Amino acid sequence: MARWLAPRMPGPQHWVLTDRDPALLAEAHDRLPTAARDGSPVTGEVRRVDITTLRAEDLAGHDLVTASALLDVLTAEEVDGLAAACVGAGCAALLTLTVVGQVRIEPAEPRDLPVAAAFDAHQQRVVGGRRLLGPDAATAAEDAFARHGAHVRSRSSPWHLGLDDVDLVVAWLHGWVAAAAAQDPDLARHADAYLARRLEAAEEGRLRVTVGHLDLLAMP
Repeated sequence: MARWLAPRMPGPQHWVLTDRDPALLAEAHDRLPTAARDGSPVTGEVRRVDITTLRAEDLAGHDLVTASALLDVLTAEEVDGLAAACVGAGCAALLTLTVVGQVRIEPAEPRDLPVAAAFDAHQQRVVGGRRLLGPDAATAAEDAFARHGAHVRSRSSPWHLGLDDVDLVVAWLHGWVAAAAAQDPDLARHADAYLARRLEAAEEGRLRVTVGHLDLLAMP
């Protein structure tokens, strides 16, 4: 998000990059842009933090909290806590690429639907006692931020993947089918053959994929 946003915004900026993984933090810091849209300096620091632990006092003095592909791996309680922290600190939030459980593959085949259903169930599994929101996260976040008093705007932001995105389609297919197979043992028996067919179609340029996402902007 820093790489995308920093060059699009004017004025001096200081980014605080947070994650639980030190390797990802180091890579993110190395890729941080150095200049804003008007040439102003962009600086940054890294903090090894679990974002679900942030409270309003941690965000005091910050203007924006932003993350991508985050909300769907949180619980309802964690989303509510994030909303409370942002609103309590008077901090805007831009949270992008939340899955909404909408996948369309063209040309379609009958096994697409059970794979999609198993993937959605996997997104909502219980991990370490935490029930993830998965495709319910976007609605939960809209409700949470509004409940805490933010002005919320959301927009659909689907991926439209085709011939120019073969590498991304291949990577997405591997992850999508693997998650579905892990969730449904019966489906796993057919997963390899299904994946092989879909990969062949993708690599031959015959596959088109639309993956639904939602972007949310919450203003205090």
